Amino acid sequence: MATALITGGNRGIGLELIRQMMDRGDTMIVACRKSSPDLDATGAQVIENIEVSDPDSLAILATKLSGRRLDLLINCAGILTRESLDDLGLERIRRQFEVNALGPLCVTSALLNNLGQGAKVAIITSRMGSMEDNTSGGMYGYRMSKAAVNMVGCSLSHDLRERGITVILLHPGMVATEMTGHKGISPRESAQGLIARMDESGMERSGSFLHANGKQLPW
Repeated sequence: MATALITGGNRGIGLELIRQMMDRGDTMIVACRKSSPDLDATGAQVIENIEVSDPDSLAILATKLSGRRLDLLINCAGILTRESLDDLGLERIRRQFEVNALGPLCVTSALLNNLGQGAKVAIITSRMGSMEDNTSGGMYGYRMSKAAVNMVGCSLSHDLRERGITVILLHPGMVATEMTGHKGISPRESAQGLIARMDESGMERSGSFLHANGKQLPW
């Protein structure tokens, strides 16, 4: 049984990951801006008022977790807005970079002392950050921020290899959540796949970009 910290677990995929991992006996710590009734009902330890792209907020998180070993860090917090050439919304794009790309980098750095030999870092990314997979354009902020976090994960996999820490990038699939307009597979099905990928991944797969179903995805 593992001790895991997840960011952004108050709804959607993150919430389902918490439920399933707690059901099997894992200890879950949730860092989020604000809890929710559904999250409170899980019984997970919740640390509120955490902004993943704010160093001061993350310093508080690190202090609260000082000396506590984490077997798994799941960077799940993310936002999506829909930009087009006719409506670039540069402030929205910048905000997606802050949360989706800088967030996982800053959180991992802040909690590095909690991660030892054999620990794992999972980044919930998206195949929409894949250059090869982009066949429709648009969604500039989300695509760009997810391409950026893919590079974050790749670099972390190299930087953390000597410490024995595995880093994997995971696409959850098109999941029926508020973010996607409730279109796609169920959060339960997605979470089952994500958990299986996190469980089976070791150093030999560190730096891999994987679909929740196990398929290797193109950069």
